[in-house]
Amino acid sequence: MRRIIVINPNSTQAVTQEIDRAVEPLRLLEGPAIECVTLKDGPPGIESQLDADKVILPLSNYIRSRESDGNAFVIACFGDPGLHSARQVTAKPVFGIGECAMATALTRADRFGIISILQDAIGRHRRTVRAAGLESRFAGDLAIDVGIQGLGDEAMVLERMIGVGNRLRKDFDAGVLIMGCAGMARHREPLEKATGLPVIEPTHAAVTMALGAILIPQ
Repeated sequence: MRRIIVINPNSTQAVTQEIDRAVEPLRLLEGPAIECVTLKDGPPGIESQLDADKVILPLSNYIRSRESDGNAFVIACFGDPGLHSARQVTAKPVFGIGECAMATALTRADRFGIISILQDAIGRHRRTVRAAGLESRFAGDLAIDVGIQGLGDEAMVLERMIGVGNRLRKDFDAGVLIMGCAGMARHREPLEKATGLPVIEPTHAAVTMALGAILIPQ
């Protein structure tokens, strides 16, 4: 069976479980299989540029090791760490969830806002937006100030996401929200209801594109 391999590049298994839950609706009876894995050599959370840079080599090595049984790969961290290096080590398509989330957001509204976990992530996200040439469609990026290990406090995280989402809507004129961390997936529906805006879950966006690449090859 054809296979999409979704890689959580941090070593926190709870985040991988959240990713797995987010992509469950995309699992088709006839395949492709969607396999979610944890990069055991990654840091507990990718919360800085240094963290992102550290995973490039182990991530690339992992993708190279799965070349024969993966038909597409998804890097499930919003900063898309190692994306370009990964594309050099495999002939299979590699999707970054940040890149895919922004592409999807462009189809839903004129301006998108990003909800980050920490302030340190905002600079990396802004560089990604600039590299994609999307500054004119970028409303803003605000953090909930919760690290990877704090995402388990669901009520607090959702409350902060709603507050930030409403600020992006009211003060920054965002017409669509992107969740800037794969560990936020469970909050998509309540966040949409509370803010009145469409919300893009980035891993869902990336796996959808991977499915398209496999099922309808160009």
